Amino acid sequence: MIDTIQNNSEIILDQSAQNLLFLTARTANRFTDDPVSDEQLKTIYELVKWAPTSLNQQPLRALVVRSERARQRLVDCMYGANGEKTAKAPVTIIFAADIDFHEHLPEQFPVYPEAKNEMFADEGVRVTSARLNATLQIAYFILGVRAAGLAAGPMTGFDVSRLQREFFPDGKHQPLVVMNIGKPGTHAWFDRLPRLNYEDVFNIA
Repeated sequence: MIDTIQNNSEIILDQSAQNLLFLTARTANRFTDDPVSDEQLKTIYELVKWAPTSLNQQPLRALVVRSERARQRLVDCMYGANGEKTAKAPVTIIFAADIDFHEHLPEQFPVYPEAKNEMFADEGVRVTSARLNATLQIAYFILGVRAAGLAAGPMTGFDVSRLQREFFPDGKHQPLVVMNIGKPGTHAWFDRLPRLNYEDVFNIA
């Protein structure tokens, strides 16, 4: 399957870019001790922030966990081996959805400022939209991490209610993904798992 993609002339990215972002990129489980700076994270964000969200709503919020106290609080929320991974990672980010993203819509989507009240007055609608679009932004961030020559270890195996209480007690942000970031260490990868074929996913109407 990978060979087919590599030889496909329809892909305009060169081979090294395809490998870096998709073909040989993997979810990392172990990292070196090399630090990841705030400047590196900012550079990644400044790249990926241009990717699309519905009505340009940009509901993603990120909490960078650096202090030992905050890290231990986070580790205590993680399930199983995810706790050890998080304890040893150079930096960890908690990604959450801001359910009050609509407050920024008049500035972020000025072509339709009425969207704030006409489309998102209902909190349930906002929550659904915020979670979907923040998840999209997390996926973009993973690609940005790879483009920066780093590896990402995104995880959803954590106690959501406990993490919410620990880090977002006001309920305005809903945690979605915890992501370790750094340079991949020794034995960082699990074996690559199979992917569905095009024919298994796509239908034509």
